[in-house]
Amino acid sequence: MKRADLIPQKILTQEEAVRRVAQWRLLNKKIVFTNGVFDILHQGHIFSLSQAAREGDVLIIGLNADASVKRLKGDSRPVNNQESRALVLASLVMVDAVVLFEEDSPLELIKSLMPDVLVKGGDYTVEQIAGAKEVIANGGHVVINPILEGFSTTNIIQQISNNK
Repeated sequence: MKRADLIPQKILTQEEAVRRVAQWRLLNKKIVFTNGVFDILHQGHIFSLSQAAREGDVLIIGLNADASVKRLKGDSRPVNNQESRALVLASLVMVDAVVLFEEDSPLELIKSLMPDVLVKGGDYTVEQIAGAKEVIANGGHVVINPILEGFSTTNIIQQISNNK
C-alpha cells in the first residue's frame, strides 16, 4: 500500500471501532484483538503482531493511552506519546485498526468489540488475560503467543541510558 494518507484513518475511537467491527462482521471477517503499550516499537513487537494477524482477517490493537502507561510503567514512560505510538502502529501493514483506551485494562474495550480471537503475548494464563472469560463465553478463543526473547522496550531504554 502506497497510500500513506490512509494511515491516520486506521486510528479509531472506541465508538468508531464498534461500527467498523459490525461492518467487518457483515463481510464474515474474523476479528482479532491484541493490546499493549508499544512504546518503542522493536522486532519483538513486529513478531507478536505478525503472529496475532495470522489468527484472523482483521487485527485491532488496543493501545494504552499516556495516562494509563504512566500508571502502569511509572512517570518516565511512555517515551513516545499516544499519538506517535498510534500512528506508528497504524502504519504497519498487518494492523487494521488502533484504538486508544484510558483504563489500565482493556476489558471494557474488549467487551465492546467482542473479538473472535483475543491474542496476548507472554507468560500469561488464560485466567490472567483481561477479556478472556468474556470472549470465550461469546464463542471466541484466546491465543497466547510466545515472546521473542531479547527484545523489550525496558531493555532498549536501559541500553540508551548506559551509553550516555
